[in-house]
Amino acid sequence: MDYDVVIIGGGPGGYAAALYGASAGLKIAIVELTKVGGTCLHRGCVPAKEFLESAAVYRTVRGASEFGISTGEPTVDFAVNQRRKVAVVDQLTRGLSGLLRGRKVTILSGTGVLLPGRRVRVIDGPDAGSEVTGRHVILASGSVPRTLPGLDVDGRYVLTSDEFLELEHVPSSVAVIGGGAIGCEFASLLSDLGAKVTILEALGTILAGCDDDVSAVVARSFKRRGIDIVTGAQVKGHTPSPDGSRTVVQLGDGKEVEVETVVVSVGRRPRTEGLLSEGTEVQLDERGFVVVNHLMQTHEQGVWAVGDVCAGTPQLAHVAFEEAVLVIKGILGEPMVPVDYERVPWAIYCHPEVAFVGLTEAQAVARGIPVLVKKDPFGGNSRARIIGDTEGLVKVVAEQLPDGSAGKILGVHMVGPWVTEQLGSGYLAVNWEATPAEVAQFIQPHPSLSETFGETVLALTGRGLHVG
Repeated sequence: MDYDVVIIGGGPGGYAAALYGASAGLKIAIVELTKVGGTCLHRGCVPAKEFLESAAVYRTVRGASEFGISTGEPTVDFAVNQRRKVAVVDQLTRGLSGLLRGRKVTILSGTGVLLPGRRVRVIDGPDAGSEVTGRHVILASGSVPRTLPGLDVDGRYVLTSDEFLELEHVPSSVAVIGGGAIGCEFASLLSDLGAKVTILEALGTILAGCDDDVSAVVARSFKRRGIDIVTGAQVKGHTPSPDGSRTVVQLGDGKEVEVETVVVSVGRRPRTEGLLSEGTEVQLDERGFVVVNHLMQTHEQGVWAVGDVCAGTPQLAHVAFEEAVLVIKGILGEPMVPVDYERVPWAIYCHPEVAFVGLTEAQAVARGIPVLVKKDPFGGNSRARIIGDTEGLVKVVAEQLPDGSAGKILGVHMVGPWVTEQLGSGYLAVNWEATPAEVAQFIQPHPSLSETFGETVLALTGRGLHVG
């Protein structure tokens, strides 16, 4: 059985490559152990955001009296939410499977191993023993949650995102280890649903990759909501209580945190164990990631890699999509434009939401780039006032030209209501290297949350309306 492309892994990178390649007439096979959709659809992005939406609904109902709508005190039945999450995921899975079948993509069920000569063998599952050959092979095996020494995942006291997304009830108290994007999302939704939450972060701040002004807004919001944030925390282990109802997390400074559940959110490692047989030329780095160049090519001719399994790339589903398209273009012999990882959009769905693209103010300054910066809080936005969600701001970082005016926009950073849906204009501005004067000509509808971005950019021209 010979194919134009054989793909190991059916997650965002794998299925995007299959769909894009099949639409161009390529004969494609995917080897996937479970269901197509990967971590993003089944154990990550989609189920986590479904839970976050439930938390938002609960938060809205509790605050309905501000709008003159009377309700009783709402309650949470997390088992019902779990069933809704399953229904959402199943519907999306069926749709994706139908798309792949409609484009005549062959799906082999099992774990794929790359052999020399661009051969792929299925070593387990229903199609164990099958072997296929491709003119090209794409490695898209994804990633799994990282764990920590002394915190063995047992599904009872210690969970990763995989186990957390299968919970049938909201724990009364939770220690979230890791204050990055995933950790803050979990902390936010758990707090909204009534859990007492403590974030244990090893670094000096939560959301360390964000602009300082953005992470500060989230930290203040969390603290006002009763979420404890412990930075510089070194977690050593945990000890369950004698009655088995709780566990005590030990920190390096001798302090302890007693909780019902521990959620470990310290990043993800590549799923490369057993991926490569002897004789292949594909190389892994010291952390197990597949080494690729700027065009996603590995060290073996005709073998590519995309998504979380790759070294030096952001572990984002939409990045995997773009890498997949890039690889298929390369296979087709079409012009290839490498992904600019400094200018990809980021979205974090905690409350308040976070979205950003490009350089932070600190990053630009560290590179010796003179900058002009403007910030506009959502507190002055009429739509934010209408919906009752005014926490947050928009910050735009632009290069300062020798005459003191604003040059190209380097970064756009947002925190506040629905900013994950507002970043598009900022993304285009940064990637097109547009200036504030150019972007300010675009009309923002009124009243809208997106006006805040328009106001901030207009202020950078020196003639702002509501921003100094």
